Amino acid sequence: MPAVTPPSKVLVTGASGFIATWVVKTLLEKGYIVVGTVRSDSKGKYLQNLFKDYGDKFSYVIVEDIAKEGAFDKAVVGVDAVQHTASPFHFKADDPQVLIEPALKGTVGVLESIKKYAPGVKRVVITSSVAAIVYNKGREGVTYDESDWNTDSPKEVEEKGRNAAPVHKYRASKVLAERAAWDFVEKNKDSIAFDLVTVNPPMVWGPTIHEVTSVDQLNTSIANFHRYTSKKTEPPLTDEQLKESSGNWCDVRDVAFVHVQALALPAAGGERFIVGSGGFTVQDILDALHASEEYPDVPRGNPGSAKDTVHSVYVSGKAEKAFGFKLRTIRETVPETFLSLKERGF
Repeated sequence: MPAVTPPSKVLVTGASGFIATWVVKTLLEKGYIVVGTVRSDSKGKYLQNLFKDYGDKFSYVIVEDIAKEGAFDKAVVGVDAVQHTASPFHFKADDPQVLIEPALKGTVGVLESIKKYAPGVKRVVITSSVAAIVYNKGREGVTYDESDWNTDSPKEVEEKGRNAAPVHKYRASKVLAERAAWDFVEKNKDSIAFDLVTVNPPMVWGPTIHEVTSVDQLNTSIANFHRYTSKKTEPPLTDEQLKESSGNWCDVRDVAFVHVQALALPAAGGERFIVGSGGFTVQDILDALHASEEYPDVPRGNPGSAKDTVHSVYVSGKAEKAFGFKLRTIRETVPETFLSLKERGF
């Protein structure tokens, strides 16, 4: 499949989200023309102001409900590629369908719209997650790569419904949506002109540039980061909580970079790409902040106590090799994430 290069026109769904706003920024910096979908006019105007230096290179359209049939029919007209980032990420759903339905319908819906109304689209990049990859391998300290698929979460949701663990409800939404995307492309390969790429990050940190006016509005991964680094966290984290493995992390700018480079690299078509910088503990975050001695108001925990923590790791070598870059380190990303929150008064 040919590469989609600047100044091609790219649709970014869910453009007001944490990752998506960075995807839009990176696309504009590379010289693409960008159309973003947002749920309201106010969200669109915020982005228009944020990217005002790019003039008419950025525009937005309103899609109030991504699960509605035909939601993206008008938005896809005339674009050359689509970055589909719109999908809920939280652990608050009682009914798992609250997460699964918009994730599944939004993903299949945008692909249906492209098939019907956007014959010029050559590539679709979907923001998936390591939630679509992780499953219980029966021991600690394992590695996962792009060949792994989460079969545990859909099974748990199917069997337990509302009583499934919150994390499985979210993970099921991600793996079912990604599976549906690959199935759609396979079933329609003789009648569509586009191929598919998925990007699978873990917890995503980095500077916040999308619209957030209070701590309550922070996206899940940044809200967790804020909780880890705030002296106001009640009750304070225990010594065990500080040094236990809290999953894997990556920088939002690296995630956005891979989204954009995945358009320009012909060989990326048909591939999944993990973007992850390794395992972390809360203590690792605190240690990274205190490495420069610039943040005396941040809890210190027990410096160095997590050095022997065993992590399961999502391997990013495929993405780094394909796109010729190195992922940011925790000592780069953590202070910049913290400062971004501090600048907003959080």
